[in-house]
Amino acid sequence: MPFTLPPLPYGYAALEPHIDEQTMRIHHDKHHAAYVNNLNAALEGHAEPASKSIEAVIGNLAAVPEAIRTAVRNNGGGHYNHTLFWEIMAPGDGKLAIESTPNQDCPVMEGRYPVMGCDVWEHAYYLKYQNRRPDYLAAWWNVVNWSVVGERYQAGR
Repeated sequence: MPFTLPPLPYGYAALEPHIDEQTMRIHHDKHHAAYVNNLNAALEGHAEPASKSIEAVIGNLAAVPEAIRTAVRNNGGGHYNHTLFWEIMAPGDGKLAIESTPNQDCPVMEGRYPVMGCDVWEHAYYLKYQNRRPDYLAAWWNVVNWSVVGERYQAGR
């Protein structure tokens, strides 16, 4: 079988109390495992896509035989997404937090280091978006300078 269920990078109970051990066991050992097993079953007898990385398979679904494309899309996507999900979580090290501050307060005033921030005062968006703050926020993500955010993240570690 070409794809395997990756082990968790931490123990099942490591994310307590935020995510409980039983949920982690079922989510990883049953739910994610089902994606891997179903992906492998779909790819059985299809040596070409089965020999590639998951990124290569789901990154070029047009190359996957049409008869198994939906199964590969669903199960390959589920496998990739869950692998990423496990990797981006870690036991409570408290290094990143999403905060909202009133008025002109900022995390620095509490001894913390902001990695990024968004101005949601009306003066930041009202001329274009009027009372549609969600539209402004959706558009704002298109202009975030991720290089600077990355630099600030590295500097704050």
